[in-house]
Amino acid sequence: MKIRSLMYHFKDGFKNIHRNRMFSLASIATITACIFIFGVIYSLFQNFEFMVKKAENEICVTVFFDEGLSDAQIKQIGDTISKREEVSSMHFTTAEEAWNNFKSEYFADFPELAEGFQDDNPLANSASYEVYLNEASQQDALVSFIEGISGVRQVNRSEVAASGLESAARLIGYVAIIIIAILLAVSVFLITNTIVIGITVRKDEISIMKFIGATDSFVNAPFFIEGITIGIVGSIIPLGILWLMYSRIITYVLSKFSVLQNILVFLPEGEVFRVLAPVAIILGIGIGALGSTFAVRKHANV
Repeated sequence: MKIRSLMYHFKDGFKNIHRNRMFSLASIATITACIFIFGVIYSLFQNFEFMVKKAENEICVTVFFDEGLSDAQIKQIGDTISKREEVSSMHFTTAEEAWNNFKSEYFADFPELAEGFQDDNPLANSASYEVYLNEASQQDALVSFIEGISGVRQVNRSEVAASGLESAARLIGYVAIIIIAILLAVSVFLITNTIVIGITVRKDEISIMKFIGATDSFVNAPFFIEGITIGIVGSIIPLGILWLMYSRIITYVLSKFSVLQNILVFLPEGEVFRVLAPVAIILGIGIGALGSTFAVRKHANV
């Protein structure tokens, strides 16, 4: 009996969609647009966050030491810094490596100019640690700690880059939340109106059903199925479009801006849609269920 009732509700719900197909298509189109924009914003935000995280991992503070420190003392300073929770990784550059790097960068075209320093390293006191952070926002705390270590002469930081990345990530997050909230509200409003039209068309039929003893849940079930079905269809369509567009857009951007390939590092589509797909479908179901609830509460008491 329950299976028969369930089949009746599904049949009735699909009949409502067909009966009001113009309004149903309008609701599906609205939800499609809403979830499509949500998917675009989500993909942009996830990729931006990924790029920020990658950039954060490349931000480091450079630690220089007082003259005359032994290798053992320098190693002890490194061990002390490495124990900090802000530290992702560290790299030690000897004075000889610092000079070789300097020569390769500034004397690459005129190596004979560097021969005068062959027996006298001008960067003899330039051994350093490059300390990479887990998050850019942790830089101030780490720098303050390192500056307090005995034997540390100087700490170079990347303050502008760190604060800029943190602020940009926060701004993108706030904007995304506001836009998505507005779109969801519009979608719920439109799907509510679609179902209200269906209820109005069947007003006399609903009155007869209640008169002969039909319960509210029995009468209202097809409208919930109608709303949820519209929501699911409206979420699957944009997911398909986004899936087809995602890799093509990335390929296009990387080909157009090949100079920025080291900066513009995108997430693979599987990583994005692993979360986006279920969230979009749940959003569609939620929009449909919420719109149905509002419509039924206000207009089904006939």
